[in-house]
Amino acid sequence: MIDHRQALDILAAADARRSARRQFLKVAGGGTLALGGASLLSGCFDSEGDDAPRPTPTPTPTPAAVTDSDILNLALNLEYLEAQFYLFAVNGTGLSAAQIASGSGAAGGTVTGGARVDFSRDPLVGAYAREIAADEAAHVDFLRAALGSAAVAMPNINISGDANGAFTAAARAAGVIGANETFDPYATPENFLLGAYIFEDVGVTAYKGAAPLLSSKVFLEAAAGILAAESYHAGLVRTVLYAKGINTPSLVTASNRISAARDALDQGGVTDQGLTGTGGAANLVPADADAIAYSRNSRQVHNIVYLNATGANLNGGGFFPNGTNNPNPTLRVGLP
Repeated sequence: MIDHRQALDILAAADARRSARRQFLKVAGGGTLALGGASLLSGCFDSEGDDAPRPTPTPTPTPAAVTDSDILNLALNLEYLEAQFYLFAVNGTGLSAAQIASGSGAAGGTVTGGARVDFSRDPLVGAYAREIAADEAAHVDFLRAALGSAAVAMPNINISGDANGAFTAAARAAGVIGANETFDPYATPENFLLGAYIFEDVGVTAYKGAAPLLSSKVFLEAAAGILAAESYHAGLVRTVLYAKGINTPSLVTASNRISAARDALDQGGVTDQGLTGTGGAANLVPADADAIAYSRNSRQVHNIVYLNATGANLNGGGFFPNGTNNPNPTLRVGLP
């Protein structure tokens, strides 16, 4: 078993060979951006429908080749988002300037919003939050070290809980609050859990979808390790929400509405499930009939984080107001 420090040494030695292992994959057509999800990168490059007649004889440009580093950079964008949310909730501050700069030294973007949660009201949730915050920051550091000079800077991020913030927009879209209400994930430990719930299942399914596209076994092992950690986080958040929902059913209702919104808005079929199962069972593991976790592609992941239900803005929105940072145009969802 290769530990993460040994993995970094191998990644550095393998850097010169990455270009020889590029995968020429095609971006899936169709789909609008919203609050949803289905395989991080796998479905994004599906070529379904490519044999259909074209409306004009204009040749379609060949999508840029996608490398392992491109895939990890997209994952890094998501880790920036999660780390900032959890660190602000725990400490009132986020990642350092050095942790959000590009590998070549370009400054990272800005964070709108973020506040410290009063976890004295529920010390157990506070303890969980501190562990997850440390994990997410470590994921950022690990991916940046693995990518080296190829690491992208953090894009502008919105984690605000005010009336114009991304969390309020997400909660309104899911029907958790009314059209004129505000959702602040930093107001209470329960609100914090619902905010975390928006992200965690997305991270799990994103890494699951990315796994088949990684050509390097070292990268694959690293991604599998992060996937396992994200799965623990997601399972913990779902479990605590379900437990609290026994006495406060509105928490389960809100969680189920968030799941339904992600499922509907990503336009990718059934890739999400709420907290309640059948026959009085809990549903702590969203999975298919074979008890295998779902996957999401990059388009569907962007659907969630951009909060774009109509497809009117394909280049950013929601938690990433100006879009994610991806050097490969194939991964910059919504661009021609």
